[in-house]
Amino acid sequence: MGFLSGLFGKKEAPKRQLDHPTKLLKGDMLTLDDSFALPAQLRGQQLKVEAIHTYEYQRSQQCEFMLRGHGANPIFMSFIVEDESYLSFSIKVNRAVVEQLFDLDAFAEIFEEPGQANLTPQTLSTELAEEFGQWLAQDYHQVEFAGFGYFHREDYRNLTPPQDENGQRGEAFESYSLVNNDDTHALDIEVYEGGDTEVMLTLYRPLTDIRDYWPAS
Repeated sequence: MGFLSGLFGKKEAPKRQLDHPTKLLKGDMLTLDDSFALPAQLRGQQLKVEAIHTYEYQRSQQCEFMLRGHGANPIFMSFIVEDESYLSFSIKVNRAVVEQLFDLDAFAEIFEEPGQANLTPQTLSTELAEEFGQWLAQDYHQVEFAGFGYFHREDYRNLTPPQDENGQRGEAFESYSLVNNDDTHALDIEVYEGGDTEVMLTLYRPLTDIRDYWPAS
């Protein structure tokens, strides 16, 4: 009976195939390329998916993966599909850092109509240059002004986010974006109700920057 049981017993379920960022789930890990084209926060890092968020816009929605490695601060990654597909990596910077990276008067023009600000980073100290230099472009021009959306701390891939007016619609925000002429860097800003403001330094990178995937299960 033991032989027959082994012969006709249940087969193991096939392991989950993880070979693309759109297949990432919470708990999965990925390893990035060790190229010096990447900043230290990304170069050769093994990052774990700690959370999956959703940005909801009028005609689209975007999945965001919150990644964490050995560093104290999270990395935010999205897979963007436009004329070409690419990765978006972002880090958040607080007001004190923004004041050191940009002239605040020039930065304030981002929020002035008609939304055509141009921005150039200030000369950085050695310490700031080491930490943020590769995240910054030489100059930026504004491409979005007061775009409206909702931020959800849930994964709504292939689903419609809740539309409940009683607080289940996510966190409403206005978005402001600037890019450089080569479309390799961006500055993304989200302003939430009450005035809370998130500032992100963003890099656009090829999908090949992800070298390996490690499914959690």
